[in-house]
Amino acid sequence: MAHAFFGGVHPHDMKAATNEKAIQQLAPPAEVVIPMSMHFGAPCTPLVKVGDQVKLGQKIGEFRGLGAPIHASVSGKVKAVEPRPYSMGGNMMAVVIENDFQDTLSEEVKAPADPDAMSVEEMIEAVKNAGIVGMGGATFPTHVKISGGIGKVDTVIINGAECEPYITGDHRTMLERPEEIIGGCKYLAKMFGVDKVVIGVEVNKQDGIDKLNEVIAAQQAPVVVEPLRCRYPQGGEKQLCQAVTGKQVPPGGLPSNIGCAVFNINTTCAIYRAITQGMPVVRKIVTVSGSGVVEPKNLECPIGTPVSCLFDACGGLNEKTYKLIMGGPMMGMAQYTVDVPVGKGTGAMLAFCENEEQTVEHPQCIRCGKCVAACPMHLEPLFMYQYAEKGMLDELNEAHIMDCMECGACAYACPARMHLTHMFKTGKQKLKDKMAADKAAAEAKKAAEEKKEAANK
Repeated sequence: MAHAFFGGVHPHDMKAATNEKAIQQLAPPAEVVIPMSMHFGAPCTPLVKVGDQVKLGQKIGEFRGLGAPIHASVSGKVKAVEPRPYSMGGNMMAVVIENDFQDTLSEEVKAPADPDAMSVEEMIEAVKNAGIVGMGGATFPTHVKISGGIGKVDTVIINGAECEPYITGDHRTMLERPEEIIGGCKYLAKMFGVDKVVIGVEVNKQDGIDKLNEVIAAQQAPVVVEPLRCRYPQGGEKQLCQAVTGKQVPPGGLPSNIGCAVFNINTTCAIYRAITQGMPVVRKIVTVSGSGVVEPKNLECPIGTPVSCLFDACGGLNEKTYKLIMGGPMMGMAQYTVDVPVGKGTGAMLAFCENEEQTVEHPQCIRCGKCVAACPMHLEPLFMYQYAEKGMLDELNEAHIMDCMECGACAYACPARMHLTHMFKTGKQKLKDKMAADKAAAEAKKAAEEKKEAANK
């Protein structure tokens, strides 16, 4: 039985423009720009140089520490290895490949003789080598989540909530590739040693629920689909855990603290392809929508495709377009150029017309408390805003701002249209900078004292 999580809002889902449109394959771009950071952790080190010939699926970026490898999404010649515009702002080192349109498969891509005979360790290694990350946007390396959860997790949850407005890629995947989803679920059940996997799907995707249940029944798979009432941000892993199990993730904790592990729908498909085909993450399904898009679509394209190609494939942009957002309207990032590439976590590219601009230049809080009621993390946004605005970083830390998931529910509920989410993003960064500076100062002081003691001996 589905449970309720604290807070949340009910925005119009705005999915009608694309939820009945099948996933289309984008015409291959002339070149792809593959950033070396598409995961939680330090950027990868490029393994190729200008002039090298690369093949589809070839590893071109290696990680150290926490991360995931990066692969060529097309075959062709390396045109450049240099910083390029990046979706998170600024520039990021990228490998630019000139497409030869042959899609010559790399020898590194090898399907196992019998996927079902693979050990848990072999499956985790396949997931690691495929460069799979959380493809719903979090981009946490999947092999780390699996290996770190074994022995701790008794509930594996597949995130099919897709609660952000406009985005329909996961919904279409349920309808068009249910076998891959259920296949990935079965491998996850084997890796975690659980007797069933739960797929949480909001009820505005009833046809997706029905399709998944058809495949589950035909395969007699150890999978259960849990219908969920529509509510944002139910796609947040902590909120989804509570909706499915009734348990709350503790402050500062992870789903594994309550025995849960959460994986996105398309991450689950990627796990299936990695184990059965040895295929790394080289393509991404992206919803292109919004009032600024002439013909909204769901497109599947190579990783590294410039978003300008996506808009071109949708008939271009309305001349009154004023804002571009990568991701959903609640948690997405505004973009300053259409030259940024599609990454592993890119779920949508949205464009909006000027008549949808609702911001207020100098908003004034009216102390209504709606932001507190909407916050799914039990925080007090009205006070956090004041602390961040005035630079009161100690008070900001005591208000648990680092627990803020930047979901935007408070800003959506605010009748004064306060710039809450933006202020919390900058406030968190200021707090991180202060903590780093304090740590460096403490280390310098300790080193100076040790040097002084040594000199006095």
